[in-house]
Amino acid sequence: MTALLRAGQPTLAEIRAAAARIQGAVRHTPTIENPAVNAATGARVMLKLDNLQATGAFKERGAANRIALLTARERAAGVIAMSAGNHAQAVARHATLAGIRATIVMPKYTPSTKVLRTEAFGAQVVLHGETLAEAAAHARDLALREGLTFIHPYDDAAVVAGQGTLALELLEDAPEVQDLILPVGGGGLCAGCAIVAAELRPSVRVFGVEVEGYPAMAQRLAGLPVQVGGPTIAEGIAVRDVGELPLSILRALGVEVLVVPERAVEQAVALLAEGAKVVAEGAGAAGLAALLAFPERFAGRVVGTPVCGGNIDARALSNVLLRQLLRDGRILRLRFDIPDRPGVLADISARIAAMGGNVIEVQHQQLFGAPTVQSTELYLMVEVRDQAQGEAVIAALEAGNYVVRRV
Repeated sequence: MTALLRAGQPTLAEIRAAAARIQGAVRHTPTIENPAVNAATGARVMLKLDNLQATGAFKERGAANRIALLTARERAAGVIAMSAGNHAQAVARHATLAGIRATIVMPKYTPSTKVLRTEAFGAQVVLHGETLAEAAAHARDLALREGLTFIHPYDDAAVVAGQGTLALELLEDAPEVQDLILPVGGGGLCAGCAIVAAELRPSVRVFGVEVEGYPAMAQRLAGLPVQVGGPTIAEGIAVRDVGELPLSILRALGVEVLVVPERAVEQAVALLAEGAKVVAEGAGAAGLAALLAFPERFAGRVVGTPVCGGNIDARALSNVLLRQLLRDGRILRLRFDIPDRPGVLADISARIAAMGGNVIEVQHQQLFGAPTVQSTELYLMVEVRDQAQGEAVIAALEAGNYVVRRV
């Protein structure tokens, strides 16, 4: 299969050399199997925990390899990168470890926590532009004016080779793997891992995965115009302009890119947190999202996929978990119009408690929301064990002649 690759595309030998080069600077992360994940997907899933890297993401692999290959002149001048996320921290950390000056250009809207984390790894952060494209253009301009080496997050052979070391480790630790599923943003991770699989284990099927709002790689592979946009929890793979080098590799190796709905990504983040006790950002859970979205493609097979990033905002994670509880029927949101008389609220609470439900939020509007002055509008949020218990709670309320509406 790798005979299909052409000059300028990384080889397995170069990926092996990258693994030796970054050893000690980048962690060989564990690969685990989890019963809850297996049960939810119908497959045996080997999770490669690259969220345990020092910066919380796989991006360290490519950044470390690229920086290790700098010439003496390039080291003296310094490096520059454009990123609002994991690549920024990866370049900052490994440049600092190598004693090299690093400048990171970020859009002006970048959350302060990401700016502070990048600075904490030793980089100088420059805030410029309203968009990633404007920040990238400024970074390129600074690189030319100051003689800095620009480190691209994915369209660079040394970066692709570094990302490919993830597959070397995964296939070494889980040789029984039959399929690999890799999240695709710019495509560097998927391209590097596809080269490893094609050379070491040509029987392994390799899939990329994108979120439905940003299927740029799938569109490019299909020869379609790129149309992307919209909010997504998988912002780490929300890319419009994929790497030309990764694109050529995925095309040469015949890698299929699956496109998953936003809901599957949220479900995957929640499953990892609750079932596997693993914190993942949206992009980091995209591989598992593909298993949840296309269970028939992987049923009964042994699948390797990375949790390739864990840098999720705490509020976003809490929202995902609550939304999943609602979808699973483990939280009920109920609305009532009840008579405005003493004891009614107590009776409703007693009926819920008798069925084992737990009231966790109450909104009781007596003055303005109710249809008449003789009634009261009531909203309850109720925690239950499962969907069956939820139905029992609603049945007990209806037995008391209350009209219950789900909201």
